[in-house]
Amino acid sequence: MGLLDKIFGSYSDKELKRIRPIADQVLALEEKYAALDDHALQACTPALKERLAAGESLDDILPDAFAACREAAWRVLGMKHFPVQVIGGIVLHQGRIAEMKTGEGKTLVATLPAYLNALTGQGVHIVTVNDYLARRDSEWMGKVHRFMGLTVGLAVPGMSSEEKRAAYACDITYGTNNEFGFDYLRDNMVVYKEQLVQREHAFAIVDEVDSILIDEARTPLIISGAGDQSTDLYERADRFAKTLKRTKVVEMDSKQEQDEVEGDYIVDEKARTATLTQSGVKKAERYFNIENLTDAENLTLSHHINQAIKANGVMQRDVDYVVKDGEVIIVDEFTGRLMIGRRYNEGLHQAIEAKEGVKVERESKTLATITFQNYFRMYKKLSGMTGTALTEENEFREIYNLDVIVIPTNRPVVRKDYDDVVYRTEKGKYNAVIEQVAECHRKGQPVLVGTISIDKSELLSSMLKRKGIPHEVLNAKHHEREAAIVAQAGQYGAVTIATNMAGRGTDIMLGGNVEYLAKNEMRRQEVPEELIEQADGHADTDDQAVLDARALYASLLQKYKSQLADEARRVRDAGGLFIIGTERHESRRIDNQLRGRSGRQGDPGETRFFLSLEDDLMRLFGGDRIQNLMDTFKVDEDTPIEAKLLSSTIESAQAKVEGRNFSIRKNVLQFDDVMNRQRETIYSQRMAVINGEDFEGTIQKMFDGVIDDAVELYLTGDDDKENWNLNGLRDYLLGWIAGPDDLRYSIGDCDRLGREGIRSELQQRAHQLYAAREAEWGSKLTRDLERMVLLKNVDVHWMDHIDAMDELRRGIYLRGYGQRDPVVEYRMEGSEMYDGMVQSIREDTARMLLTLRVRVEAPVQREQVAKPAEPKPDGSARPVQRTSKKVGRNDPCPCGSGKKYKHCCGR
Repeated sequence: MGLLDKIFGSYSDKELKRIRPIADQVLALEEKYAALDDHALQACTPALKERLAAGESLDDILPDAFAACREAAWRVLGMKHFPVQVIGGIVLHQGRIAEMKTGEGKTLVATLPAYLNALTGQGVHIVTVNDYLARRDSEWMGKVHRFMGLTVGLAVPGMSSEEKRAAYACDITYGTNNEFGFDYLRDNMVVYKEQLVQREHAFAIVDEVDSILIDEARTPLIISGAGDQSTDLYERADRFAKTLKRTKVVEMDSKQEQDEVEGDYIVDEKARTATLTQSGVKKAERYFNIENLTDAENLTLSHHINQAIKANGVMQRDVDYVVKDGEVIIVDEFTGRLMIGRRYNEGLHQAIEAKEGVKVERESKTLATITFQNYFRMYKKLSGMTGTALTEENEFREIYNLDVIVIPTNRPVVRKDYDDVVYRTEKGKYNAVIEQVAECHRKGQPVLVGTISIDKSELLSSMLKRKGIPHEVLNAKHHEREAAIVAQAGQYGAVTIATNMAGRGTDIMLGGNVEYLAKNEMRRQEVPEELIEQADGHADTDDQAVLDARALYASLLQKYKSQLADEARRVRDAGGLFIIGTERHESRRIDNQLRGRSGRQGDPGETRFFLSLEDDLMRLFGGDRIQNLMDTFKVDEDTPIEAKLLSSTIESAQAKVEGRNFSIRKNVLQFDDVMNRQRETIYSQRMAVINGEDFEGTIQKMFDGVIDDAVELYLTGDDDKENWNLNGLRDYLLGWIAGPDDLRYSIGDCDRLGREGIRSELQQRAHQLYAAREAEWGSKLTRDLERMVLLKNVDVHWMDHIDAMDELRRGIYLRGYGQRDPVVEYRMEGSEMYDGMVQSIREDTARMLLTLRVRVEAPVQREQVAKPAEPKPDGSARPVQRTSKKVGRNDPCPCGSGKKYKHCCGR
């Protein structure tokens, strides 16, 4: 906290002063609502809706709505919102971010604003980071809403369109960020209104808002279709890249400096880029037997080489990705989890597959795409909650217009956060970490050691094994055991090594997690796994086996709670959970998340980060100053430096990196905003077609527009009619508006009609042709055909436009060398490309409507074929049975003419 904040109070302090009186109103109503019986409490929902209908605002009814929901939670769940949770609920309702520490009950907090805003009938979306949490919360917290007469839905992968539609029609819908975004994209790919699943985007509450709106915002959601088959160019480029000499630099500042660096390609560790040097370019030209790598015809080859050197020089196995079962799977750098189904774009994933010698999958074609930034900015009101958001407040405010309010904890935080200690070498750091772990282990204090990569966690594990200290390892390779490992990380004497993935959705309880122990006991009693999974569920059920499993689970919880009470006391006496960070992350939020695992709900705990000058962050962004200090005092590798100055220097380096990453994300968003405006226009017009708006006049305007463009192109100039390209105009319109004998204008005809006369004549001809087609098809079929043809052309050209814009974006940065702003250039050129796409849609739609043929299927004719009579048991003949056999259009006609059916009776 800065000096001014200490004197005048922080922004959050000032805002909380305004919010507390509202929270006091809610708390003052506690006795009033506690006195109501269930029927009277449930009647509050229609009463509050009536007040809204009468003109009151959500803010007017907030105290009563919150108080009613709070009482319902107590009756249904046995949980009553603490005053700080009521404050958190108000912050969310106001469309802000509530920063609440780990263990403060964010899940329960969301019920208050969700209930209040659901009263409008517009729908509330509660967004979680995974399917498990979405399902759990919809069943668990959904009980409160259902008790109060609201409907609760769940949107997760694998559901049918009908199930999704029903879920989104509910008052409150739980789901994941990916599923909400994909459903939006899928809705903008359907052909019929009945296929839509989502409705308006009114209000969203985003759990783990920093993870979803910042970390995941770097990767757009993409719906892909099968693209071109991958070529062997990936393998060839990879073989070439492996022959090159790599040079690492901290940062490249100029082209001249690149030419002076030895090696064939340069890896810029700060920017995470790889670039060929002049030496590398010459080797590429010799290897692939080409004259000039930068020629236009070699752009594809150049792209493959660039991706190959990035795959080999920048992307690290067991850090950026893992290879599992012959498949390259991305590791999320912020959570440490495997990102199943996600792939790097622009061919980088294929380049990594070639590098690792696994099957190179075919490239995909983008059918629809959107970034999380632009998806969530569609909501009329957006809010979120997390334990770590304040460090990214500027980004939240600038991108999403969200401010961050820090909510005080229910109980004071007594955790001790020690200053960082810095060692000269990585070896010295790890020796100190092992010593700290051993010291804690001797006195029974549980330890959670956080690492930033898989290989570092396995290195520490091997060191602990040599020391004889029993421990658990949690990283992306062992993610199946995540909940079990994290659940028991608070046991007396436990030692756990974890990457950044440590425990989302699973709390570390001092003494051990009773839920995990209860489920383990059920397994020992041979309770079926599917019943164990439902034992802690909250879904309503009449299944007696499930009810029995829940009863057994509840009794075991009570048993282990009493057993672990003494164990928890022993852990508290030993100092609580000790968090050891082995490296600072680029983002302070990730460090704060690791720290937040200790000291929940007033528990004791300790945290400390052990660093070295060889760590990536120190080496790249702030090590020189500390290195000089160590050199001055001749510090050896096993002697640490520990001072407030160091911690502030490191945090300053992190702040610089965060600012740099924010600039990168902001730059990406500037480009995507260009695409987003085009996407909004296309999707809104597409939705108008799907909703059945009358666009007969639009089709007629398309005919006029196509002819306008053709006349402008081929009949240039009013005076010099001899230069008019009538043959070109005839060829262009031939087969759909003009026949072989049409447009045979003489010079005299041109003088008489003029360009406007010819334009008018062609437009009139198009309208007449289309009127004749409508008379043939009928009005209803014509409208259906218009819709189908227009949607098909929009979709095809929009997909091509997405690819074209991607290609433009790849090369647009080169405009910067010409002192031109790449974003401005992208916006201008993208606008021209968009206009061209619209023109192509218009032309192809008009052409198809005037040339398509409606094929009416002939009614199926069935021939009666006699089966031979079968004898009855008494020997007499059975009645003849007749069966129907379908006659195909290419089969002999059953009339006996000898012709095929389609050329005879089936004409």
